Amino acid sequence: MHDTTWFEIQGIPAVFIASSEFIDAAEKQSEMLGLPEVQRIFVPHPIQDATDSEMRDKADAIVDRILESLVD
Repeated sequence: MHDTTWFEIQGIPAVFIASSEFIDAAEKQSEMLGLPEVQRIFVPHPIQDATDSEMRDKADAIVDRILESLVD
């Protein structure tokens, strides 16, 4: 979240990507960093044990949302 917020403050579009386990933490942290509207996209948790194929599926499921977030 720190890096995403830093880029946004610099005027560089960014989006925070994490697993769904971190939804609440990301919301609170973005508020504490002063940018509660920072774009966030979450993939289903867990990811640690996901196979390469499962990770590709997770990425494929959000790639359009990432691109949309960066050009809004």
